[in-house]
Amino acid sequence: MSQPVKNVAIVGAGGHIGGYIANALIEQGKHTVTAITRSDSSSTLPNGLHDIKKVDYNSHSSLVDALKGQDVLIISMNVTAPKDSQTKLIDAAVEAGVRWIMPNEYGGDYSNEHISKDTGLGPGIRAVRRYIEQKGGDKTSWVGLACGFWYEYSLSGAELRYGFDIPKRTLTMFDDGTVKHTVSTWPQVGRAAAKLLALPETGSGASLSDWKNKAVYVGSFTLSQKDMYESLQRVTGTKESDWTITHENAEERFERGQGLFKQGNFVGFGIFLYARVFFPDALGDMSNLLDNEKLGLPEESLDEATKVAVEYRESGRAKEWSMGQ
Repeated sequence: MSQPVKNVAIVGAGGHIGGYIANALIEQGKHTVTAITRSDSSSTLPNGLHDIKKVDYNSHSSLVDALKGQDVLIISMNVTAPKDSQTKLIDAAVEAGVRWIMPNEYGGDYSNEHISKDTGLGPGIRAVRRYIEQKGGDKTSWVGLACGFWYEYSLSGAELRYGFDIPKRTLTMFDDGTVKHTVSTWPQVGRAAAKLLALPETGSGASLSDWKNKAVYVGSFTLSQKDMYESLQRVTGTKESDWTITHENAEERFERGQGLFKQGNFVGFGIFLYARVFFPDALGDMSNLLDNEKLGLPEESLDEATKVAVEYRESGRAKEWSMGQ
């Protein structure tokens, strides 16, 4: 049995999901954590980092130098980042001798052909996976993190995500509201990445190499709209008569969202992306795939997570349409 990886570099440590991962790794205390950031970035970075490397994405040597000595590269980038940013990082990581890359794919089961195709996200994600395999050969591998939608982020959004408008106490229920899908809280995603990298790199028991060129599946809850609705009532102290509920067919909502997106309205992307997991085929339910037990992830309180979402919305920090990291 080998030792766990030691040196971890994170792109996006000042962002939402990257920040949770960086903080979880720092708190775990088993790694040296380095933030890779643009030279002109003004992001606030977590306390306790081992180092901060300022890079120029137009300079390959700048990226290579920043990644030398790193065992793992974790990439967390906003969807608005230049499309070649990730491949530039991968090329540099391979040249620098980085053994593991966690690419920018925090979300659903993109190994599933239907989800991959219908959301439009899968082809790009799978292309990055193949790129790492081709460039990395037997030296650099990828490990994905399939966590479903981020619960606090998704619930705190406007109607376009889960159908809830919390301040207005309205809900668009998709069909009968009983189709379940798997979601993760931000802290659980951070813990999952940290716990994964704390495993021995190789060995007879659970090890990082078990997920070589595969996704690790994690989640906080597998729940339906009705489950979320009941939790919201408990957290907000409201009752059914305080809410206005309308209904929409999930598949028709998906088509409507696609139509808006094709017209150039980015809101449509959020509508069809979220509607897809509520189809009757329930392909967003990853409960039978989860690696939570192998990683030693804790059980969480649904109502506590719902409370965070409500506070996030009421504070004005929640963005209604952005799909950023």
